[in-house]
Amino acid sequence: MIVSQERFHRALRQPDEPIPEGLNGTDGAPAGRRFNVYRNNVATSLMDALTSGFPVIAKLIGTENFRNLARDYQWNNPPTSPLMMHYGESFPEFLESHPALAGLPYLGGVARLEYAIRRSYHAADTPKFDAALLEDDRLINARIVMADSVELVTSAFPIFSLWRFNTQPGAPKPTAKPECVAIFRPEFDPEPEEISLADMILLSSLKAGETLHEALGKAQDANPDHDFGRILGRMLAGNAIARIDF
Repeated sequence: MIVSQERFHRALRQPDEPIPEGLNGTDGAPAGRRFNVYRNNVATSLMDALTSGFPVIAKLIGTENFRNLARDYQWNNPPTSPLMMHYGESFPEFLESHPALAGLPYLGGVARLEYAIRRSYHAADTPKFDAALLEDDRLINARIVMADSVELVTSAFPIFSLWRFNTQPGAPKPTAKPECVAIFRPEFDPEPEEISLADMILLSSLKAGETLHEALGKAQDANPDHDFGRILGRMLAGNAIARIDF
């Protein structure tokens, strides 16, 4: 009997699913015990990947609780890429929809920030930008193309403060407030930082391909006193600009 890939994968993802009938080893003997070992190894590897990918979430809810959640998640959310560094993209939504976590609504945002930091770390390198191009008279109508390593996350909860408090000794305790976070990667390691709503609007508009004139207009609608020079300085220091399309 030939075991279909669909049946094999279904049994691999579900601990209570019976071992596919007809699954034999190279010696022709039933592969039941070996399949169970393999299934357990797959589950453990995926849970380990989630634990290493979302350390702040694990710290916030406790290791045992996190492992239980990770076990539930991985059975119904197999990897979509052979690169395990990408595993867990939908984990924030899983946390937000889990009934047992209804009293911790900030977890999804913190997980989204952790995943964004991981994305920034693995993003392609960007050559050093020539800041002299910013003096071009055509700049206002140009498009500032952001580096692949730039990530933006916004939340109704203090996600950056929670992340910082749990990763940086001596960091201040979080206070309840919405926060916007930009992640720049000046060298090898991503550097998350809290930014203003106007800065978030500006950077989001630039990432969406809008001209500097359009992005500045939206930022100034949010805050007429928006300081473009300050956020531009952070962009340059964070190696956030890939190029300018005039």
